[in-house]
Amino acid sequence: MSSDRLLRVNELLRRELSAIFTTLISQSSSTLVTVTGVKTAANLRDATVHVSVYGAESQGEEILARLNEKRGQIQSELARNVVLKYTPRLHFRLDRTAAKADRVLSILESLQMDGEKPGGDANPSPEQ
Repeated sequence: MSSDRLLRVNELLRRELSAIFTTLISQSSSTLVTVTGVKTAANLRDATVHVSVYGAESQGEEILARLNEKRGQIQSELARNVVLKYTPRLHFRLDRTAAKADRVLSILESLQMDGEKPGGDANPSPEQ
């Protein structure tokens, strides 16, 4: 299978899974769940779904457990919406990229705040 077609299948699955998650997961929970990416095997039998959860670390694990419980329901809904020779078996992985990016931004902000403190000026005033 060409890599171009596989990229299109991955994007199609990502969009459809996002819609399915909106109805199955987000309505029963106040947690924001986002599908950040899908990586499908070349034979279309398996797909790894990367999921980002906005909230505490425990919420991420809880949502991942709920997704694994509802895997069959999610796959059957996916089979109804996407016509492929094989509906891939879904494997869910927690994507912590957003949490890591937030942590880096908070560190950068704290460093910037430390640099703006009085007395921490890089350019001393001419009055001294």
